[in-house]
Amino acid sequence: MNIKSRLPDISTSIFAIMSKMAADYGAINLSQGFPDFQVDPVVIDLIHKQMKAGHNQYAPMPGAPALRNIIAEVIFKTYNHKVSPETEITISAGATEALYAAIAAFVHLGDEVIVFDPAYDSYNPAIRLNGGVPVHINLKYPDFSIDWEEVKSRITSRTRMIMVNTPQNPSGAVLSSQDLKELESLTEEHDLIVLSDEVYERIIFDNIRHESVLHYPNLAKRSIAVFSFGKTFHATGWKVGYAIAPEALTREIRKTHQFITFSVNTPVQLALAEYMQTPAHYENLGSFYQQKRDYFLQGIKGSSFEPMPCHGSYFQSLSYKNISTFPDRQMAEELTIKHKVASVPVSVFYNDKTDNKLLRFCFAKSEQTLDQAMEILRKI
Repeated sequence: MNIKSRLPDISTSIFAIMSKMAADYGAINLSQGFPDFQVDPVVIDLIHKQMKAGHNQYAPMPGAPALRNIIAEVIFKTYNHKVSPETEITISAGATEALYAAIAAFVHLGDEVIVFDPAYDSYNPAIRLNGGVPVHINLKYPDFSIDWEEVKSRITSRTRMIMVNTPQNPSGAVLSSQDLKELESLTEEHDLIVLSDEVYERIIFDNIRHESVLHYPNLAKRSIAVFSFGKTFHATGWKVGYAIAPEALTREIRKTHQFITFSVNTPVQLALAEYMQTPAHYENLGSFYQQKRDYFLQGIKGSSFEPMPCHGSYFQSLSYKNISTFPDRQMAEELTIKHKVASVPVSVFYNDKTDNKLLRFCFAKSEQTLDQAMEILRKI
């Protein structure tokens, strides 16, 4: 067969590659971003209850009403932003599907989408698969901040959308209120849509406020905010997320969503709706993960790795510039094979493969797992 790939430069994701290497070489896997501790048994029991009650068929395409209702309540409580459960909230098969559905809804052939690197690896392919042109702008190193003057210089008549991610994967950087005001001004001036990846909204540290697009009324009018239950409730394998957007934007997102997944699994949606009735189930997530970040940083003291600032997400980037001159991918492989700790090279998150000699480690792990990894890293 004469197969013409639409993504000829894309191969297996680095997360799958490094996780396989970790398994093959018996390494501790701090590469892929998933917790290795148990989900709260309460929510597991709630899912079982919903299954036993017979809620095992298709949910409504936009999502179970009970879940959309509680999301609207939590959003108002968190961001003082009122959303309609009926017309402004869509439950998706994970945040990745919500991002893809939003891009598919609004990006036309030749439209440009601004992406900030290092960026999560689904952004670029999703834009290209829908005929768009990714415009990559590197965040300023080492604080991974946005150069807004550069952004202004890269906007053209074809710019359709700006994608932002805060707290950011892989860097752990967060946007400030000034960043959101700059974003608001630019998008109003150029009539742009903002696609805001906020899956780590609750995993933010050091008494910093999560600067959601939903905090800013004028910005919220032209924004799609995407969230993830998998990140919030330590259950990445459930693949349940949601998108919040004004009614006019939501109407278009649902057109694409219904032909990508149609609807998301019913018993998990209904269980989450009941579980979220208790605010303690999600309000303390930041302090929970800050303790893990601090535990990890304390545990690697004495090594030659240099931690980068991390104010959110459950990833910590470490510079190895004092250890080796290897390219970061080679260093990640060396660390996995020789020292038995798997990480992710940060250059893979850059379109131009910028190599700042950084490796990304996931600290969403049990203390036992972290202890084993830290003991190794301290000796390097």
